[in-house]
Amino acid sequence: MIRLLKRQIKMRTFWALNGVSLDVFRGEVFGLVGVNGAGKSTLLKVVARVLRPTRGRVIVRGRVAPLLELGAGFHPELTGKENIFLNSAMLGFSRRETLEKYDQILEFSEIGEFINAPIRTYSTGMSARLGFSVATASEPDVLIVDEVLGVGDEAFQKKCAARIAAYSQRGTSILMVSHNMTTIQSMCQRAAWLDHGELKAIGEPDQVIQAYRGRAG
Repeated sequence: MIRLLKRQIKMRTFWALNGVSLDVFRGEVFGLVGVNGAGKSTLLKVVARVLRPTRGRVIVRGRVAPLLELGAGFHPELTGKENIFLNSAMLGFSRRETLEKYDQILEFSEIGEFINAPIRTYSTGMSARLGFSVATASEPDVLIVDEVLGVGDEAFQKKCAARIAAYSQRGTSILMVSHNMTTIQSMCQRAAWLDHGELKAIGEPDQVIQAYRGRAG
């Protein structure tokens, strides 16, 4: 406060996103690419209603399931089972709905007997598997995925990709961020390139990735 009163602090406006406008259609897998700090995760948080845009508006039709950080809502001292009910409640599911999905969540996560151990004893991969299993137990209208397919072993990554593809076929819209261009090319129908908060390109994944890779030229 003293530095502020002495006018020793200088401030400048920084736009995490500026003039970004795009549509994601029903059943579409839409990819976002760009360097770290480009605004990709901020855009996902705005769509997920974690952040409120200071200008413009976001129109989302249906229920959103955000996978912004797997296991972010887990309490380390609670068991995996207890965290399933806690995380499900945070996602808007009732206890009855969670009970109906519990066996499916446990089977998909492949946690096994560790489900009764505290989350603090889990590896990063185990927490990620459980987080993904909870968030995708019920099919949302919009699924937001932020770099979650790079977590866990190869077999589980394929399971996650298969579930995402199945949801897309049944009409779920999927907005995905990944630094793995192979993932974007293989899973997405369209993609967009963000750079310093601005939309630089949008269209077919191959064309967008080519523009992104040639940005220094």
